[in-house]
Amino acid sequence: DKFSMPEASSYCPSCGKKFKDHSSVAHHMSQPLSGCNTWLEDLIQLRQSSRSPPEDHPMEVDDIEPHISKSYEPVGLMDSGDEGESTERAPHDKTQDESNDVTDHFPNLPLTFKEGYTFLSLFDSDENSIYCKTNLYYLFSCRKEWQVSLWLLRSGLSMGHIDSFLALEMIKDLSLSFHSARELWGRAEMLPSGPHWNSQVITTTHPTKSPVVLYWRDPLECISSIFNHPLFHDCMDYSARRVYTSAQKVCRIYTEWMTGDHAWEMQSALPAGTTLLSTILSSDKTTITSLTGDRVAHPLLISLANLHMNTHSKSSTNSFVLTVLLPVPKFVHKKKRMRGVLQNRLIHQCLDIVLQPLKQAAEHGIMLSDPIGHSYWHEPQTRSTTLAQLAVVRSRADSNDLEAYFCEAQKFRLNGVDKPFWSDWIFADPCYFLTPEMLHHIHKEFYDHDAQWLIVSVGESEIDFCFSFLQRVTGFRHFREGISKLKQVTGHCHHDIQRSIIALSADAVPPGVLAAVRALMQFRYLVQSTRIDENDLKLISSALDEFHAKKDMIIAAGARQGQHNNIIDNWHIPKLELMQSIVPSIRNSGIPSQWTADITEHAHITGIKDPARSSNNNNYDPQICRHLDRADKCRRFELATNLLDHAQSFPVQDVDIDPKDDDVDIDADESTIKRSSVIHSSGHSRPITDYFSIAKVLQHRDSVPLPLRSFIVKCTAFHLSYDPAIRNVTVDEIADRFSLPDLRSAIADYLQCEATFGYNNVHPIGGPRRAGPMAILPFDKLQVWIKICLQDTEFHDPCHIRPAQTLNCAPPGGPWILGHYDTVIVWTEAGYSWPTSGLSGHAVAQLRLIMHPIAKRGTPSTWKDQFLTYVQCFNISGDRDPTTQLYLLKRAKRSNGTRMGDVVPVSQLRAPVNLIPCFGAIADMRLTAYNSLEHALEFWLNHFWDKNTFFPLSV
Repeated sequence: DKFSMPEASSYCPSCGKKFKDHSSVAHHMSQPLSGCNTWLEDLIQLRQSSRSPPEDHPMEVDDIEPHISKSYEPVGLMDSGDEGESTERAPHDKTQDESNDVTDHFPNLPLTFKEGYTFLSLFDSDENSIYCKTNLYYLFSCRKEWQVSLWLLRSGLSMGHIDSFLALEMIKDLSLSFHSARELWGRAEMLPSGPHWNSQVITTTHPTKSPVVLYWRDPLECISSIFNHPLFHDCMDYSARRVYTSAQKVCRIYTEWMTGDHAWEMQSALPAGTTLLSTILSSDKTTITSLTGDRVAHPLLISLANLHMNTHSKSSTNSFVLTVLLPVPKFVHKKKRMRGVLQNRLIHQCLDIVLQPLKQAAEHGIMLSDPIGHSYWHEPQTRSTTLAQLAVVRSRADSNDLEAYFCEAQKFRLNGVDKPFWSDWIFADPCYFLTPEMLHHIHKEFYDHDAQWLIVSVGESEIDFCFSFLQRVTGFRHFREGISKLKQVTGHCHHDIQRSIIALSADAVPPGVLAAVRALMQFRYLVQSTRIDENDLKLISSALDEFHAKKDMIIAAGARQGQHNNIIDNWHIPKLELMQSIVPSIRNSGIPSQWTADITEHAHITGIKDPARSSNNNNYDPQICRHLDRADKCRRFELATNLLDHAQSFPVQDVDIDPKDDDVDIDADESTIKRSSVIHSSGHSRPITDYFSIAKVLQHRDSVPLPLRSFIVKCTAFHLSYDPAIRNVTVDEIADRFSLPDLRSAIADYLQCEATFGYNNVHPIGGPRRAGPMAILPFDKLQVWIKICLQDTEFHDPCHIRPAQTLNCAPPGGPWILGHYDTVIVWTEAGYSWPTSGLSGHAVAQLRLIMHPIAKRGTPSTWKDQFLTYVQCFNISGDRDPTTQLYLLKRAKRSNGTRMGDVVPVSQLRAPVNLIPCFGAIADMRLTAYNSLEHALEFWLNHFWDKNTFFPLSV
């Protein structure tokens, strides 16, 4: 197969480069600067963290407006390697992966050429590199002085505060080679440099209140620094590919940008062997000063779409580089609207200047080195359409006659810019590079429109009250004061409101309004998937079509209101119009989640606001540039010295690797467990504790008491605290404290089922109670836990571990006068698995008790090495509600009116699930956040609570 990975005999096993024989491969891998010299060490770590799971656990895991949305532009490049003749770059992805997806790689693989440069070779080319041979940290006396200097440079302290720090007697005793902040900053500016800052005065056709100065860095240098970064060497796609669900290649799958049609089409238009690099440009205005002043910055950041989404969506990777500080002048014109047109023209004028190197590279190509040295549907606003419309506008009005030109441009819904910066950029097409952006186009649209329609329909006071008495969920925001008067609403807040608002409003909103908003919510959740195939695209289009078919109900109900509660009778919502382009964009450019502005919004803080705070609050732009230049030099110097220091301290040695030796290091100490159990994930500001890794290590410890407090069953990891919350208490006392009168008989039924069907039997919930209230048990006392952590993996990416969710089952106490009990999905029938089977073979239940029986000495049992839980189940009342598309649940009860509950192993729990009480048109005023789940009679099974439950419960 011409698309498959070639034989590995003449390829570097680390970077995939082709060589003529094994000797050339060995020579390449022995070079300290090749980036492949640590392959053996990486392989050992990989084998230690990828042990095959036991048969019992097949899924065990080892280890501000206007806003220019994230966009991408093509750059055709030839990358250069460090050794050998012109070679083909082997694709990173296999032709067929473990999930049975079939991949077709672009037939002509990118070529690499010799005599490339690496990150460290650039470091060695610095004028001070000769001194680094005797002192690696030259400009500083030693490593410790460099660490102190780096801390001071990154601390955000002013020059005065740094001088005060250096004047302390204790610091003077350190004998630092610098004695002032000015001297320290001067040395930082002498470190090896990355892309250089430039400035240029821009001439404008209309007067401004101050000179217009553009500060920028060469975008080619910026993307070269990203492309050449050693930490990204295995985080890039170099070739376009098409992914299918099966070998028949009927259903396409869209994930990264390289899986879309546009990448394949552009690669086809380029010469054979060319590496296609696609740039992401993200721009948005941000306020520098708070409360006082009127200082605004307009940064433009650049990155590479070739980077894997999981890499460029993490702010810690610094994969977005500030390239331009666009000027934000104040034009002198009597009309505000015309001042806006002039600002838009200036932005395009500046971008045309800055991006000229990228345009030339896209047309002619350029050599770069990689990290290792190698309803009412609007007409698409295409490149040809826009340029033709601009030609018509120019024929009717002079572009220097601002008002007349703008009037003609408005007839085509254009903003008055006469020369778009992309007009002479090959392959640049607005309908492609203006991609959907999740934060502004999806989530902000929800809060600005959808949420307001429901607030108007339900009423502010009523919807605030309903939000206030939803039962609190550990780790999630609780809107104690409601949502109608929120200030400074962030993207996280948008997410949190989306979780509950459909189910919460279900009984108080006209059905037509709710159905329209629910359809748009389904659309919103579906497009956030990290893996979208053709079937998903049909669901996305269907959800948007349903909204457009029912949206007039919103206006008819008077829910669409503007200022002063005036009814709006039109659908002129730009963000809503942009939704029509999402499905085509997915086919062209991959999933929308990779274009989110969350990371670039955060970069405004680190790249603009933090440097501005260290300035003298006057003439911000040059001071920001100088600050960023120092920070970049420090970052590059730190990386280079760390790499070189590591190479000197840990030289590569010959290591014999036994392919069968993949066992876990069972002698690892506690610090090793802690390090291996903490992972960093995109979208989460805090590290995630990996209970899968913890459980794996504990399985191989002989001295760990049983049952294990951390363990794995299928695709769920469980964790309980080492010590129980309640120790050594009788069964009857626990039954009384937790209000479980049938606890003893439920335990007896469980034990009888174990004895009859065996240890591996799947215990059902429900059925007649066979044991009596005075049944004799082989134990008298229990240990009790009042919370448990469940951790699972992403629905579309089982290799990606999600944060653990805490489930409570605490008895009455404090404000929880009826107890604090959370709800969960329970596995009840063999032959089904969560999440692929959905609710089939599973039940929704409320967690009431987690216990471990204390066995009498010498008593053999199958239950002493596992935790048990008492759960009370819910019944599903028929099919989904046609308006909300949610299931309606009722508490299951026995013939005597008591709640139906049973004891099952904790290992049958699968995932947290959210229930929202049915409030009716007007909620009971006696309800609180502490009693609403206990007093309600009916509940909505809220699959909008979490995307990981949305997909298995909704589709």
